[in-house]
Amino acid sequence: MTGYLFDFHGLRLEARGSGALWWPGGRWLVVADLHLGKSERLARRGGPLLPPYEGLATLERLAGEIAALAPEAVVSLGDGFDDLAAAQALDPLVAGALLALAHGRDWVWLHGNHDPAAPRHLPGRAAAELRLGPVALRHEAGPGPDISGHFHPVVRLAGERRRAFLLGPQHLLLPAFGAYTGGLAHDHAAVQALVPRGLAIACGPRAIPLPIGRPRRR
Repeated sequence: MTGYLFDFHGLRLEARGSGALWWPGGRWLVVADLHLGKSERLARRGGPLLPPYEGLATLERLAGEIAALAPEAVVSLGDGFDDLAAAQALDPLVAGALLALAHGRDWVWLHGNHDPAAPRHLPGRAAAELRLGPVALRHEAGPGPDISGHFHPVVRLAGERRRAFLLGPQHLLLPAFGAYTGGLAHDHAAVQALVPRGLAIACGPRAIPLPIGRPRRR
């Protein structure tokens, strides 16, 4: 899987085709919006019944990135769980996979709007945000520069909707890493307010950068 290297406020980063972000300087692997337990939450609330395998599918993809990169830290940018009840009701196989992946490395759950507190029975520590020099890591974009998730951005490429990173002057938005997660188009007003121009980096076997927006005329 081929990634795309770029610089963001003094950080050399790689947008991975999987949708994960890699910071080689500190050996941090960053993912957004895992939404573990989504099928359980939908069933609990009387929604559509989905095959209950999204947690294992998500963690299998994450395990592939961990095996390839051997990170010293894994950071979840919030909404690691679809809600706190879903976190408590995780399938034992999913909980066991998390324990195995977190073994021997720092694991950080940032607070999201779906999971404002990390469950205590799972590995890792919780935080509202982290900082890498001048750059904040948080769930929802705020004063930049920052790296965030929340919007699940997607872009159209060759007639397909692909999950995408959105890279602008002050904000880097990560795609949702979890299975069964929808997406918001890169030109949606809420997303354009944060990244009016820059790059959409489409996920897939090869991460593909695509210019978006246009510089404002003076």
